[in-house]
Amino acid sequence: MSKDVNFRIRAITNGVLAEDYLSDTTIEDVDVLHSGIHVFGQELWDKNADTLGAKTRGATTEYQLKRSTVGDVCVNEIISVRDGNKPLDLIVCERSRNLVRARVVTDYRKKDVWGITARNPEQSYALAMLMDPEIHFVTLNGPAGTGKTLIALAAGLAQMYDSKLYHEIVMTRATVPVGEDIGFLPGTEAEKMSPWMGALWDNLEVLEGKRLPAEGMKGARGATKDDMDDEWGRAATQSILMKRIKVRSLNFMRGRTLLGRYFILDEAQNLTPKQMKTLVTRAGPGTKIVCLGNLKQIDSPYINETSSGLGYVIERFRGWEHSAHITLSQIERSPLAEYAEQHL
Repeated sequence: MSKDVNFRIRAITNGVLAEDYLSDTTIEDVDVLHSGIHVFGQELWDKNADTLGAKTRGATTEYQLKRSTVGDVCVNEIISVRDGNKPLDLIVCERSRNLVRARVVTDYRKKDVWGITARNPEQSYALAMLMDPEIHFVTLNGPAGTGKTLIALAAGLAQMYDSKLYHEIVMTRATVPVGEDIGFLPGTEAEKMSPWMGALWDNLEVLEGKRLPAEGMKGARGATKDDMDDEWGRAATQSILMKRIKVRSLNFMRGRTLLGRYFILDEAQNLTPKQMKTLVTRAGPGTKIVCLGNLKQIDSPYINETSSGLGYVIERFRGWEHSAHITLSQIERSPLAEYAEQHL
């Protein structure tokens, strides 16, 4: 019995029976893990003709649906009606024994967040959940190139600088190497974490050219990349952003309380359920936690898809009124990345 997958393979090749521990299995099959999206056709309108009754509340429109017609949907999950005549995307607000109340989701393909717009419906759903102040815990699962880090960071910057909901963005990730370990890294905590934060720097380069923070740059709000052509502009913008974006190590999170932070946990698939619990329980008043990962890309030899902390929280938080989950599948990084993901 061993958690080390490499050790088990070696044992099996030598004729020794080897098995994984089953006691830490959090989900039975990752393929049946809910995606947060439920797709229906024209028949949904027909089945709810007598109860549909659209109501306008403020700037949103709500619909009332029979629970028996939408199946096992939970609060903050998406009901997508793919009807050629009347396509509509709804997010569940309330679920009772017989009825489900859902409102129209903001379409972020037509509305930008920190200068970026969603390229597909899944990204739009994710941005709607990331921008909702009533949702305190968001999980995004999907392959590389689906935009998880970019949209999470854009939503954090918009809510920190524009809405003033958070006073700081904290980002961390599990330091599990893909290849050979290069040993200890010198420097401070932030300097040690810097090589692991390539995704943060890459996405900041994109977002720096979309919007300038108002802090320290009078009259710069709403500026575009044309205003950033000089070296000073880029350096000044990066300096302003990095004052409010902190990189932290998982090793020093125990015992901390995060107050008023937008906390991004990247590569969450490499965490165990116990590590995930330790991190999520750090959240204090006014803090939002965003977990990003790909359950198909686990680097730790001691974790698999059924024992990952990411799958654990996706399943355990389902149905809580302040949590949401979306599985992203459409790769938008480049045609090369999309082809590699599908064929390699």
